[in-house]
Amino acid sequence: MNVNFEYYKIFYYVARYHNFTKAAKVLGNSQPNVTRAMNCLEQQLGRILFVRTNRGVQLTRDAEQLYSYVEAAMSQLLTAEDELADGENLTHGSITIGVSETALNIYLLDRLRAFHMAYPGINLKIYNHSTPQAVDEVKNGSIDFAVVTTPADVEAPLKKIVLQSYREILIGGTTFSSLKKQKLSIAEMRNYPMICLGRETMTFRFYDRIFREHGVELAPDTEAATTDQILPLVKCELGLAFIPELMAREAVKNKEVVKLSLEEKLPDRNVCLVYDCLHPLNEAAKQFKKIIVESR
Repeated sequence: MNVNFEYYKIFYYVARYHNFTKAAKVLGNSQPNVTRAMNCLEQQLGRILFVRTNRGVQLTRDAEQLYSYVEAAMSQLLTAEDELADGENLTHGSITIGVSETALNIYLLDRLRAFHMAYPGINLKIYNHSTPQAVDEVKNGSIDFAVVTTPADVEAPLKKIVLQSYREILIGGTTFSSLKKQKLSIAEMRNYPMICLGRETMTFRFYDRIFREHGVELAPDTEAATTDQILPLVKCELGLAFIPELMAREAVKNKEVVKLSLEEKLPDRNVCLVYDCLHPLNEAAKQFKKIIVESR
Protein backbone atom coordinates (compact mmCIF):
# COMPACT_ATOMS: atom_id res chain seq x y z
CA MET A 1 0.00 0.00 0.00
CA ASN A 2 1.63 3.22 -1.20
CA VAL A 3 0.18 5.86 1.14
CA ASN A 4 1.52 9.40 1.12
CA PHE A 5 3.24 9.84 4.50
CA GLU A 6 2.16 13.47 4.60
CA TYR A 7 -1.38 12.17 5.02
CA TYR A 8 -0.38 10.41 8.23
CA LYS A 9 1.06 13.65 9.59
CA ILE A 10 -2.18 15.48 8.84
CA PHE A 11 -4.18 12.58 10.29
CA TYR A 12 -2.13 12.83 13.51
CA TYR A 13 -3.14 16.45 14.10
CA VAL A 14 -6.78 15.98 13.05
CA ALA A 15 -7.08 12.99 15.41
CA ARG A 16 -5.28 14.84 18.17
CA TYR A 17 -7.53 17.93 18.06
CA HIS A 18 -10.70 16.24 16.75
CA ASN A 19 -11.03 19.24 14.51
CA PHE A 20 -10.05 19.92 10.88
CA THR A 21 -9.78 23.68 11.35
CA LYS A 22 -7.45 23.44 14.40
CA ALA A 23 -5.30 20.88 12.63
CA ALA A 24 -5.02 23.14 9.59
CA LYS A 25 -3.96 26.06 11.79
CA VAL A 26 -1.22 24.03 13.51
CA LEU A 27 0.03 22.74 10.16
CA GLY A 28 -0.07 26.18 8.56
CA ASN A 29 -2.43 24.81 5.94
CA SER A 30 -6.00 25.47 4.85
CA GLN A 31 -9.03 23.59 6.11
CA PRO A 32 -10.09 22.47 2.59
CA ASN A 33 -6.63 21.01 1.96
CA VAL A 34 -6.75 19.10 5.25
CA THR A 35 -10.23 17.77 4.43
CA ARG A 36 -9.10 16.73 0.94
CA ALA A 37 -6.05 14.92 2.38
CA MET A 38 -8.16 12.98 4.87
CA ASN A 39 -10.61 11.98 2.14
CA CYS A 40 -7.65 10.66 0.12
CA LEU A 41 -6.33 8.76 3.16
CA GLU A 42 -9.70 7.13 3.77
CA GLN A 43 -9.89 6.10 0.09
CA GLN A 44 -6.37 4.64 0.09
CA LEU A 45 -6.93 2.73 3.33
CA GLY A 46 -10.45 1.70 2.40
CA ARG A 47 -11.66 2.68 5.87
CA ILE A 48 -13.88 5.38 7.35
CA LEU A 49 -11.72 7.28 9.84
CA PHE A 50 -13.87 10.19 10.95
CA VAL A 51 -17.48 10.82 11.79
CA ARG A 52 -18.21 14.50 11.12
CA THR A 53 -20.25 16.38 13.72
CA ASN A 54 -21.16 20.02 14.27
CA ARG A 55 -18.47 20.24 16.97
CA GLY A 56 -15.70 18.62 14.95
CA VAL A 57 -14.97 14.98 14.23
CA GLN A 58 -15.02 11.74 16.14
CA LEU A 59 -12.60 8.88 15.48
CA THR A 60 -13.96 5.56 14.34
CA ARG A 61 -12.62 2.36 15.89
CA ASP A 62 -10.32 1.92 12.85
CA ALA A 63 -9.06 5.48 13.28
CA GLU A 64 -8.32 4.94 16.98
CA GLN A 65 -6.29 1.85 16.15
CA LEU A 66 -4.40 3.71 13.41
CA TYR A 67 -3.80 6.69 15.70
CA SER A 68 -2.10 4.51 18.33
CA TYR A 69 0.61 3.67 15.78
CA VAL A 70 0.83 7.07 14.11
CA GLU A 71 1.03 8.85 17.49
CA ALA A 72 3.98 6.66 18.54
CA ALA A 73 5.80 7.35 15.26
CA MET A 74 5.13 11.10 15.40
CA SER A 75 6.33 11.24 18.99
CA GLN A 76 9.64 9.71 17.92
CA LEU A 77 9.98 12.09 14.96
CA LEU A 78 9.15 15.18 17.01
CA THR A 79 11.63 14.11 19.70
CA ALA A 80 14.30 13.64 17.04
CA GLU A 81 13.58 17.11 15.65
CA ASP A 82 13.89 18.62 19.12
CA GLU A 83 17.20 16.84 19.72
CA LEU A 84 18.56 18.02 16.38
CA ALA A 85 17.52 21.57 17.21
CA ASP A 86 19.18 21.28 20.62
CA GLY A 87 22.28 19.87 18.92
CA GLU A 88 22.56 23.03 16.82
CA ASN A 89 22.54 25.01 20.07
CA LEU A 90 25.01 22.54 21.62
CA THR A 91 22.69 21.74 24.51
CA HIS A 92 22.51 18.05 23.61
CA GLY A 93 24.45 15.67 21.42
CA SER A 94 27.40 13.33 21.52
CA ILE A 95 30.95 13.10 20.22
CA THR A 96 32.93 9.88 19.72
CA ILE A 97 36.71 10.21 19.69
CA GLY A 98 39.45 7.63 19.33
CA VAL A 99 42.57 8.73 21.18
CA SER A 100 45.97 7.31 21.97
CA GLU A 101 47.12 7.67 25.58
CA THR A 102 50.02 9.97 24.81
CA ALA A 103 47.77 12.28 22.78
CA LEU A 104 45.21 12.26 25.59
CA ASN A 105 47.74 13.09 28.29
CA ILE A 106 49.81 15.77 26.60
CA TYR A 107 47.21 17.47 24.40
CA LEU A 108 43.55 16.47 24.56
CA LEU A 109 42.74 16.48 28.28
CA ASP A 110 42.85 20.27 28.65
CA ARG A 111 40.65 20.73 25.57
CA LEU A 112 38.17 18.15 26.82
CA ARG A 113 37.88 19.90 30.17
CA ALA A 114 37.32 23.31 28.59
CA PHE A 115 34.74 21.94 26.14
CA HIS A 116 32.85 20.06 28.85
CA MET A 117 32.66 23.17 31.02
CA ALA A 118 31.33 25.22 28.08
CA TYR A 119 28.90 22.56 26.82
CA PRO A 120 27.98 20.24 29.74
CA GLY A 121 25.03 18.74 27.85
CA ILE A 122 27.27 17.12 25.23
CA ASN A 123 28.03 13.45 25.84
CA LEU A 124 31.73 12.67 25.27
CA LYS A 125 32.64 9.10 24.30
CA ILE A 126 36.39 8.58 24.47
CA TYR A 127 37.86 5.33 23.15
CA ASN A 128 41.39 4.27 24.02
CA HIS A 129 43.08 3.12 20.81
CA SER A 130 46.53 2.66 19.40
CA THR A 131 47.18 4.92 16.41
CA PRO A 132 46.50 2.17 13.82
CA GLN A 133 43.28 1.16 15.59
CA ALA A 134 42.06 4.74 15.77
CA VAL A 135 42.78 5.34 12.08
CA ASP A 136 40.83 2.17 11.20
CA GLU A 137 37.88 3.32 13.34
CA VAL A 138 37.83 6.68 11.53
CA LYS A 139 37.98 4.84 8.20
CA ASN A 140 34.98 2.62 8.97
CA GLY A 141 32.95 5.48 10.46
CA SER A 142 32.79 4.11 14.03
CA ILE A 143 34.11 7.38 15.52
CA ASP A 144 33.86 11.03 14.54
CA PHE A 145 37.61 11.58 14.47
CA ALA A 146 40.84 10.56 16.18
CA VAL A 147 43.58 12.37 18.09
CA VAL A 148 46.72 10.26 17.94
CA THR A 149 50.49 10.42 17.77
CA THR A 150 52.74 9.96 14.78
CA PRO A 151 53.71 8.02 12.85
CA ALA A 152 50.14 7.84 11.52
CA ASP A 153 49.59 6.55 8.00
CA VAL A 154 46.40 7.85 6.38
CA GLU A 155 45.01 7.66 2.86
CA ALA A 156 42.25 9.66 1.15
CA PRO A 157 39.53 10.43 2.04
CA LEU A 158 41.18 10.55 5.49
CA LYS A 159 43.12 13.71 6.36
CA LYS A 160 45.69 14.47 9.02
CA ILE A 161 46.33 17.80 10.77
CA VAL A 162 49.37 18.27 13.01
CA LEU A 163 48.25 19.74 16.34
CA GLN A 164 51.41 19.80 18.45
CA SER A 165 55.01 18.62 18.27
CA TYR A 166 56.64 16.97 21.26
CA ARG A 167 59.92 15.35 22.14
CA GLU A 168 60.68 12.19 24.04
CA ILE A 169 63.46 11.67 26.52
CA LEU A 170 65.35 8.65 27.81
CA ILE A 171 64.75 7.87 31.48
CA GLY A 172 65.79 5.20 33.97
CA GLY A 173 65.23 4.30 37.59
CA THR A 174 67.43 5.71 40.32
CA THR A 175 69.77 2.70 40.12
CA PHE A 176 70.87 4.09 36.74
CA SER A 177 71.93 7.45 38.27
CA SER A 178 75.58 6.80 37.41
CA LEU A 179 74.67 7.00 33.69
CA LYS A 180 73.73 10.69 34.12
CA LYS A 181 77.44 11.56 33.88
CA GLN A 182 77.76 10.26 30.33
CA LYS A 183 76.03 10.34 26.97
CA LEU A 184 74.69 7.03 25.80
CA SER A 185 74.67 6.11 22.14
CA ILE A 186 71.85 4.09 20.67
CA ALA A 187 74.35 1.34 19.94
CA GLU A 188 75.30 1.20 23.65
CA MET A 189 71.68 0.81 24.71
CA ARG A 190 71.75 -2.88 23.77
CA ASN A 191 73.78 -3.33 26.97
CA TYR A 192 70.87 -2.21 29.15
CA PRO A 193 67.37 -3.58 29.76
CA MET A 194 64.75 -1.73 27.74
CA ILE A 195 61.06 -1.02 28.28
CA CYS A 196 58.93 -0.27 25.23
CA LEU A 197 55.39 -0.41 23.96
CA GLY A 198 54.29 -3.61 22.20
CA ARG A 199 55.49 -4.55 18.75
CA GLU A 200 52.08 -3.90 17.20
CA THR A 201 52.24 -0.19 18.06
CA MET A 202 53.48 2.67 15.88
CA THR A 203 55.78 3.73 18.75
CA PHE A 204 57.61 0.41 18.58
CA ARG A 205 57.94 0.76 14.81
CA PHE A 206 59.21 4.31 15.27
CA TYR A 207 62.03 3.26 17.61
CA ASP A 208 62.70 0.01 15.78
CA ARG A 209 63.47 2.05 12.65
CA ILE A 210 65.80 4.36 14.59
CA PHE A 211 67.65 1.47 16.22
CA ARG A 212 68.06 -0.34 12.89
CA GLU A 213 69.48 2.82 11.32
CA HIS A 214 72.23 2.57 13.95
CA GLY A 215 72.80 -1.13 13.43
CA VAL A 216 71.01 -2.25 16.59
CA GLU A 217 67.97 -4.47 17.04
CA LEU A 218 65.29 -3.16 19.37
CA ALA A 219 64.63 -6.11 21.67
CA PRO A 220 62.88 -4.81 24.79
CA ASP A 221 63.04 -6.85 28.00
CA THR A 222 59.62 -5.52 29.00
CA GLU A 223 56.76 -4.66 26.66
CA ALA A 224 54.04 -2.38 28.03
CA ALA A 225 50.48 -2.27 26.76
CA THR A 226 50.05 1.48 27.28
CA THR A 227 52.23 4.55 27.64
CA ASP A 228 50.85 5.10 31.15
CA GLN A 229 52.44 1.84 32.26
CA ILE A 230 55.95 2.82 31.24
CA LEU A 231 56.73 5.32 34.01
CA PRO A 232 55.78 2.96 36.88
CA LEU A 233 57.84 0.21 35.25
CA VAL A 234 60.86 2.53 35.08
CA LYS A 235 60.40 3.51 38.71
CA CYS A 236 60.46 -0.21 39.58
CA GLU A 237 63.93 -0.44 37.99
CA LEU A 238 62.90 -2.73 35.14
CA GLY A 239 64.93 -0.80 32.60
CA LEU A 240 65.37 2.30 30.47
CA ALA A 241 62.58 3.77 28.37
CA PHE A 242 61.71 6.58 26.01
CA ILE A 243 58.74 8.64 27.15
CA PRO A 244 57.23 12.03 26.27
CA GLU A 245 59.05 14.69 28.29
CA LEU A 246 55.78 16.18 29.52
CA MET A 247 54.72 12.86 31.03
CA ALA A 248 58.04 12.37 32.85
CA ARG A 249 58.65 15.95 34.00
CA GLU A 250 57.15 15.60 37.49
CA ALA A 251 58.90 12.28 38.19
CA VAL A 252 62.26 13.72 37.08
CA LYS A 253 61.72 16.81 39.23
CA ASN A 254 60.91 14.64 42.27
CA LYS A 255 63.97 12.46 41.55
CA GLU A 256 61.86 9.34 41.21
CA VAL A 257 63.57 8.68 37.88
CA VAL A 258 66.65 10.07 36.18
CA LYS A 259 66.80 11.76 32.79
CA LEU A 260 69.63 10.38 30.67
CA SER A 261 71.49 12.01 27.80
CA LEU A 262 71.63 10.51 24.34
CA GLU A 263 74.32 11.20 21.74
CA GLU A 264 71.89 11.05 18.85
CA LYS A 265 69.09 13.59 18.48
CA LEU A 266 65.70 11.93 18.37
CA PRO A 267 63.22 13.14 15.74
CA ASP A 268 60.28 15.11 17.09
CA ARG A 269 56.91 13.39 17.10
CA ASN A 270 53.50 14.97 16.62
CA VAL A 271 50.01 14.81 18.04
CA CYS A 272 47.64 14.93 15.09
CA LEU A 273 43.95 14.97 14.25
CA VAL A 274 42.74 12.31 11.81
CA TYR A 275 39.30 12.65 10.23
CA ASP A 276 37.33 11.55 7.19
CA CYS A 277 36.47 14.56 5.03
CA LEU A 278 33.48 12.65 3.60
CA HIS A 279 32.04 11.72 7.01
CA PRO A 280 29.39 14.27 8.15
CA LEU A 281 29.75 15.54 11.72
CA ASN A 282 26.99 16.76 14.02
CA GLU A 283 27.20 20.29 15.39
CA ALA A 284 28.85 19.20 18.65
CA ALA A 285 31.59 17.27 16.86
CA LYS A 286 32.12 20.14 14.41
CA GLN A 287 32.54 22.61 17.28
CA PHE A 288 34.98 20.42 19.22
CA LYS A 289 37.00 19.68 16.07
CA LYS A 290 37.18 23.42 15.45
CA ILE A 291 38.38 24.07 19.01
CA ILE A 292 41.04 21.36 18.70
CA VAL A 293 42.39 22.74 15.44
CA GLU A 294 42.27 26.42 16.44
CA SER A 295 44.05 25.80 19.75
CA ARG A 296 47.16 24.50 18.03
